[in-house]
Amino acid sequence: MLHFTQGEFDKRLARARAAMADRGLDAMLLFAPESQYWLTGYDTFGFCFFQCLIVTDREPVLLTRSADLRQAQLTSTIRDIRVWKDRAGADPSEDLAAILAELGLTGGRVGWETATQGLTHANGRRVEARIGAMATLVDASDLMGQLRLVKSPAEIAYVRRAAELGDAAFDAAVAATRPGANEGDVLAAMHDVIFRGGGDYPANEFIVGSGEHALLCRYQAGRRTFGTEDQLNLEWAGTYRHYHSANFKTVVIGKPRPQHVSMQSAAHDALMACEEALRPGRPMAEVFDAHARVLDAAGLGAHRLNACGYSLGPRFAPSWMEDQMFYEGAPTIMEPGMVFFLHMILMDSASQTAMCLGRTSLVTEGAAEPLSRMPLGMVVV
Repeated sequence: MLHFTQGEFDKRLARARAAMADRGLDAMLLFAPESQYWLTGYDTFGFCFFQCLIVTDREPVLLTRSADLRQAQLTSTIRDIRVWKDRAGADPSEDLAAILAELGLTGGRVGWETATQGLTHANGRRVEARIGAMATLVDASDLMGQLRLVKSPAEIAYVRRAAELGDAAFDAAVAATRPGANEGDVLAAMHDVIFRGGGDYPANEFIVGSGEHALLCRYQAGRRTFGTEDQLNLEWAGTYRHYHSANFKTVVIGKPRPQHVSMQSAAHDALMACEEALRPGRPMAEVFDAHARVLDAAGLGAHRLNACGYSLGPRFAPSWMEDQMFYEGAPTIMEPGMVFFLHMILMDSASQTAMCLGRTSLVTEGAAEPLSRMPLGMVVV
């Protein structure tokens, strides 16, 4: 059930150990599910409970619950799997400390991931109190995310498949969108083609909103029926082996408003400018600067966001976003093999008009390569 070869996992482990050595770390405590997945293939939503992958110069050790024992055996390269017992007052940090002592890490420098959904504040406090008493804890939450930024050829193949599924989902969405149809019809059609195409659940819900709800940048519960003149905002991702390729598109139902027309033109120009700035050797800040320059010049500065995209990769709930984002002053230097989602989001609250456009691109040695065939012009049904 491994999604990559043993050789690829071996290379990733070697890179992780080299990065640890550069920071003077004797061990890493990995709590982020995407870190565990990228390094070993371990695939589970069991991170909602306590689990930790311990990486040293020896065989990695996983501490998890009994419910995930076979999950680890079947989906990962991990051979040393320890189980903490569910019981009243259970404190798995105690089990973790015992493993670290067994590995000779008492008094060592131990990196750990704290900025992750895989470690609750309560569990983090227990880890800090117990492990911090026996070793020097160093926050290294950024280490694995930086290693994931540049994708291998095998990873890029998965991203390309995710993009194909995302395009198929958009085709299905357009076919399901018409006056009298329901947002639920669109969501069902999109997820249907992704699952039938071998895809996965996305790491967060698709954004679907029509009417005034088209101005929302988040999913909300409840389904709305489309009117004869309406707007539908969709942000979705094709997902394959947990790799995401995201898109954003506003579909107009009936006659477009004048604001739709002007905002669509500006969003298109901004996306083209951002993709042109998506060049290796340049900081991510330059992409955001292009976004802001075009939209502000079009008089839409009050209707844009303060960020225009982010890195993509293998992610788990609650978000498909990696840490690196396009915003003012963003320092990350782009390199070939990085995958980014660019979104031009325009929301005019006064006229209740939305117009959004976005797609995923691969950074190459030259110009960026958009991965979606979704039409960039206005789509009217």
